[in-house]
Amino acid sequence: MQPYLLRRNISIAMKRKAAGNISILGVIFAVFIFGCFLYNDDVKSIAEFPFSHRESEAEPAVSVVVNARTVVETEVERGNGDFDESQGGDAKIEQFPVEEEEEDIGIPPESCDLFTGEWVFDNITHPIYKEEECQFLTAQVTCLRNGRRDSLYQNWRWQPRDCSLPKFRARLLLEKLRNKRLMFVGDSLNRNQWESMICLVQSVIPPSSKSLIKNGSLSVFRIQDYNATVEFYWAPFLVESNSDNPDLHSIRDRVISPRSIAKHGRNWKNVDFLIFNTYIWWMNTFTIKVLRGSFGNGDIEYDEVDRQVAYRKVLRTWGKWVDKNVDPNRTKVFFMSMSPLHIKSSDWDNPEGIKCAKEKTPILNTSMPLNVGTDWRLLSIAASVTGSMRIPVNFMNITKLSEYRKDAHTSVFTIRQGKMLTAEQQAEPETYADCIHWCLPGLPDTWNEFLYTHIISSK
Repeated sequence: MQPYLLRRNISIAMKRKAAGNISILGVIFAVFIFGCFLYNDDVKSIAEFPFSHRESEAEPAVSVVVNARTVVETEVERGNGDFDESQGGDAKIEQFPVEEEEEDIGIPPESCDLFTGEWVFDNITHPIYKEEECQFLTAQVTCLRNGRRDSLYQNWRWQPRDCSLPKFRARLLLEKLRNKRLMFVGDSLNRNQWESMICLVQSVIPPSSKSLIKNGSLSVFRIQDYNATVEFYWAPFLVESNSDNPDLHSIRDRVISPRSIAKHGRNWKNVDFLIFNTYIWWMNTFTIKVLRGSFGNGDIEYDEVDRQVAYRKVLRTWGKWVDKNVDPNRTKVFFMSMSPLHIKSSDWDNPEGIKCAKEKTPILNTSMPLNVGTDWRLLSIAASVTGSMRIPVNFMNITKLSEYRKDAHTSVFTIRQGKMLTAEQQAEPETYADCIHWCLPGLPDTWNEFLYTHIISSK
């Protein structure tokens, strides 16, 4: 081929190739313009689309774990199903503590009288827990398990007249108890309330993180995740007595030493919340046997002293111990007033009744005169002593509101001297009905709602 023709053919081929390139570039440019149009339209659509309906397929799977200190850890799974190997296969990203939006639980003003009000039937929020879900309840208080057929006693909520009790939130209470000790001190009614408190908080605690240990007069429910305890110390008279053995205290002649409290008191030190009571064991007789001397010296002679005189001596001894040994910057002190009995059904205009047996509803007419045998002199003494102490004491006046609850006792659905009542014994409520202690869930849960209100309200 001649050089001219060769150059001409090469030139034509190059022009054709250039034309082809221009064509391809044109197509690419057109596609780009069209894509930009779609992209802008899609961006606009996504921006306007509500997040509640956002497609999740394109998002990495995220599991969130909130620990007790509200630190959020996220475990991110890659979209292709593989974990980031640079994180060792278990990619955990620890973020800064996240402040959870606090639920409005409705803390009442300090000026509100929590103890004046009425009982309201509420089967939505009460009971706060179920009997069968709390394995720490003793046979003394598990009325349904023991054969009681009605359960309405669990559905009554206390409604203060001028405010409302806050919603119960176990985790909120546990946060307040973190690294702290809460201890009930007193008789079997305070033990009744202690069991209630355990049941109120235990449902949110993993099985491996809770335990109950009894050692003599002291029983300790430990919450490992919060480094907290809910304890009970048996001291039915607060001071020393011949009934201080928690297992063997069914003694006919009960004797007290009204000035001896140090033996018990050393177990109450370094506790953050102390809840005291003493009442029911004072009600067996009109006089109290007061020891001359001390149990430590083996003294056995005693004097018979009027109930209210001996009660005042004991509470003064207790008050002096609290004033001397309690640091108010650390410890909050509570005193529970008298838990009432319901022995005579004629007291609430039911002459055909037998003690508290077969009572299924509270006394709802709060304007009617009511006298169920409560010794109001002892309540007056307790209120006076606690009100005159150097250390602030929260006097929990549960007596009147509890007097309305004739329906809430364990009655014949309980144990006696450690043994379950037989069918024959249950058929004789005039002899065997326990109208002192309370079924759980039940009234002591309300007492603990009062404690809960004070504890979560404190700074």
